[in-house]
Amino acid sequence: MKKIVLSIAAVATAAMAGGDITPVEPVVEVASEKSFLDRVHFKGDLRLRYESIERDDADNTYRNRYRLRLGAKIDLIDNLQFEVGMRSGFANPTSGNQTFYDDENLNDYFFQSLRFNILGLAYTSGNSTYKVGRQPYMMYRPIKSQLVWDNDVSLNGVNYQYNDDTKIITVGANQVTLEEKAADAADDVNLFYAQYVHKTKLEFAKLNLGAGIYYYDGLQGNTTLFGSSKGNTLDANGLYENDYHIVEGFGELQFKDVFGKPFKIAASVAYNVDPDDNNFGYDLAFQLGKAKDINDWQVKYSYTDLEEDATYGAYSDSDNFGGGTAAKGHAIRAKYKAGKNLYLAGNFFFNELYESKSKIDGMEPDYTRVQLDMIYKF
Repeated sequence: MKKIVLSIAAVATAAMAGGDITPVEPVVEVASEKSFLDRVHFKGDLRLRYESIERDDADNTYRNRYRLRLGAKIDLIDNLQFEVGMRSGFANPTSGNQTFYDDENLNDYFFQSLRFNILGLAYTSGNSTYKVGRQPYMMYRPIKSQLVWDNDVSLNGVNYQYNDDTKIITVGANQVTLEEKAADAADDVNLFYAQYVHKTKLEFAKLNLGAGIYYYDGLQGNTTLFGSSKGNTLDANGLYENDYHIVEGFGELQFKDVFGKPFKIAASVAYNVDPDDNNFGYDLAFQLGKAKDINDWQVKYSYTDLEEDATYGAYSDSDNFGGGTAAKGHAIRAKYKAGKNLYLAGNFFFNELYESKSKIDGMEPDYTRVQLDMIYKF
């Protein structure tokens, strides 16, 4: 409890020193004429989590964790921002979670675990956005699907997006981000991608249809970049056996009012064209409600089946299946807005791991994971 109080105090101090500042400006005012404080916009959040993991092929895990994220955007000139962000967690490309240790003082690892996950420039012009540097990915995900992309992935490179009432076009050339303390790769890994989303307004709903291609260059024959294959197939030397040239397709319907709540339903598929087998995955999901105002709630259900080499496991959902590929099962995610900046949430995963991911030969173990969260945004 003492450690949790210390972490809340640290975030509260940061919030008082740099809460969100919304500039009030006449239309003709340019960024260079604003004061420094009016050009800096801070944000952040702290999540406290209790988590249990139970699986048939290994010891069960019960732990208390936190995630701290701090970020700022600085207006350099009109439409050009410098973006910087840090989050907690050690050497994990898809998670800022950090476990509270019983045998270490909080000060010994709290600030040490912070690392940069955003460091770059963003320029907007009309419906176009250009980003250079280390940035969160820009691809569209139906109902925030994590079939291909976990929520927390960052990339190093150049990215562009065009977004209007009828379409979203996103392209980029990036280098896979190696987190601090991650394994050294034998060769650089590059990612080239393009995604198109067509938006249609129907009489009763909004329809989004999309497709994308994500072309990794340099994975086959390379070492695992983050200490684990996350379900992807390795050869006899522990190197990636395949490349990952992933084709994605999806459809999403958004209804404004179903039983008095917004409602979304979506289906996504992913197919890796490089290997001959174990290369397909899909995700079916719906979400009712949206935790936007105080006392609002939302609940999302999804069923996912992801073969070993359908996607690049290190960047797929880090919670479902224990992270990565080679499993199938159900996920239920719920969130409730309890206050202006306070959220309560719960995530429940009921999975079956493929034999290739089991720690016991010949077993397809059950995998159950429960996460109970308290989130404070500032």
